[in-house]
Amino acid sequence: MFPTESIARPATAFLLVLGIVSLALAPAPAEAETPQEKGLRIALDSRDRNDGFGNFTAGMTMVLRDRHGRESLRQMRFKVLEAPEDGEGDKSLFVFDQPRDVQGTALLTHVHTNADDDQWLYLPALKRVKRISASKRAGSFMGSEFTFEDMSSPEVEEYDYLYLRDEPCGDETCTVTEQVPLDSKSGYSRKVVWQDTDEYRVWKVALYDRKGMHVKTLTFEDYRQYLDRFWRAGKQTMVNHQTGARTVLRWTDYRFGTDLDDKEFTHTALRRVR
Repeated sequence: MFPTESIARPATAFLLVLGIVSLALAPAPAEAETPQEKGLRIALDSRDRNDGFGNFTAGMTMVLRDRHGRESLRQMRFKVLEAPEDGEGDKSLFVFDQPRDVQGTALLTHVHTNADDDQWLYLPALKRVKRISASKRAGSFMGSEFTFEDMSSPEVEEYDYLYLRDEPCGDETCTVTEQVPLDSKSGYSRKVVWQDTDEYRVWKVALYDRKGMHVKTLTFEDYRQYLDRFWRAGKQTMVNHQTGARTVLRWTDYRFGTDLDDKEFTHTALRRVR
């Protein structure tokens, strides 16, 4: 669907799990735009398309597949609460339901605009809430090809942006943008993101490690629109080019405007997750 990425210069950043870019800042006039300003404007337009969802819940099946094709499945629930105002970040919660050895395991994330995100992992076998330090967020999330960092929704201040080009992507035309994390503890040196020009849906993300190697690629499929506005992918595939392993996320049962409140997204509430 996409041509091979061949850019050699380092850079990167963005939310992988849902294909959402969360951004702010005023764009420059189009006729005076530099590649940096255009990259920021594209990200701003993406943010504007997604603002105002309030909250939603969804189900998710995680399929882990090694290079030999052996698979293991996990069933999860997901819910997210949108930040009530500028200066705060969204809160999200993943809860594992199956298999039994991970049942009740939960990951809570609080996104912050001008500070490191907070993440807590509840391990029911130990009856313990473990805080994920910023230096550990590049580690694998529950043995998958996604990292803890990938499960968080970054804010605009955390990245630099650079527009690279427009190019065909399947039946769409995509803008290709480079995103560079400002956090030295990020597991990535850059990400290259393909978004269609009509709806700003993310179709592919190429991820580069701190040495500048293209280590993983995330693709998005089966988009559906909800509430006549919000696009969500039904399938995401993260491929590890070094190991040959991949993780597939299949999303179902999106429900917007559910009865969620802030009390469900505290680290003390993790022990009561059902």
